[in-house]
Amino acid sequence: MMNKHPHKLVRITTIPASMQVLLRGQLRFMQSKGFEVHAVSADGKEVEALKIQEGVTHTIVPFTRVISPLQDLKCLIRLTRYLRKIKPQIVHTHTPKAGLIGMWAALLAGVPVRLHTIAGLPWMETSGAMRWLLKNIERITAWPATRVYPNSHKQLEYLRQNHIAGKKFKVLGNGSSNGIDTRAFSKNEEQRTLAQQLRINENVQPGAWVWIFIGRIVKDKGMEELLQAWKKIHAAYQEDRLWLLGLEERALDPLSETALAEMESNPSVKRWGFVQDVRPYLAASEVLVFPSYREGFPNVPMQAGAMECALILSDINGCNEIVEHNVSGMLVPPKNEPALYEAMKDIRLHPLKRDTLASAARKRIAEGFDQQQLWNKLLDEYSECLKAKNI
Repeated sequence: MMNKHPHKLVRITTIPASMQVLLRGQLRFMQSKGFEVHAVSADGKEVEALKIQEGVTHTIVPFTRVISPLQDLKCLIRLTRYLRKIKPQIVHTHTPKAGLIGMWAALLAGVPVRLHTIAGLPWMETSGAMRWLLKNIERITAWPATRVYPNSHKQLEYLRQNHIAGKKFKVLGNGSSNGIDTRAFSKNEEQRTLAQQLRINENVQPGAWVWIFIGRIVKDKGMEELLQAWKKIHAAYQEDRLWLLGLEERALDPLSETALAEMESNPSVKRWGFVQDVRPYLAASEVLVFPSYREGFPNVPMQAGAMECALILSDINGCNEIVEHNVSGMLVPPKNEPALYEAMKDIRLHPLKRDTLASAARKRIAEGFDQQQLWNKLLDEYSECLKAKNI
């Protein structure tokens, strides 16, 4: 891709954290392959770190994650003007709001290659008028796109069943938005040392287990069920700990008062908030519990599996493409606290099963979701799309 006048690539997410965390390294990789990469998102504390991490310029467009027609129109106008000014050859969007506004701004600005990645379907957990609205927003987002990339095969199948996916939809490789760097996510000597110190600092007793959840602390991630199941597990294993890594979003998806009270009053539950580098926490943990209601292709289970945590995941799109039940992890029905508890109890009673599942998870992820392979597939997509437009 190296040439005298590099092709301009604009990557857009609603908030900067999505680009900094979920697409870590990908923008810098595209720069190394000759693209002039520009990042666009709403403002946030991650912006400066993102610019340094990826080596890219960043422009703020004040997207919101809620339905806000007037603000969305302002963002559409602002983004269209920006794209007309810099004249990129490719715009690639992620996340729902950035996708909707970004694809239409790119069309209005005359950008030849317009790509959108679908990493989750918010309408899966809605009904009635809201479901109708969100499904049609998905269609409206896809209409101006040159290509659309659902990030899991089962998600693509679901989109087809709902008459949304057409010929322009495809999955890259085995799925995922960014793959996993299994060299970075490895339980090596450095991570083991950090993990040991972390357990000492937190007064985790020898033989006790750390159960970990990473993600937004919201109802949609299965937090209600996890806290209910945890109460029973902790009653039997009082030295065990539950670590919650992630931000609460009480305005968008609040937990019940019961769940909040359990989280705040139970001394075995530790809320860490957002953590930049989760590897020492994963290395210190025995099991990742991820009872989410919906996902595209989640990064967290791949990271945890690569760090040799055993995986207990919801049997939903994405998660059930990462693990095979009772082979490389355990799958439980979403929104089913009794089933979640039984899985947690089963693995706690059988430590050798935990070890076997953890080892198999590492092998599965290293073989199926290598980051470099995914990045190269995306690079091939960019080249193919540019060639199709004679650029």
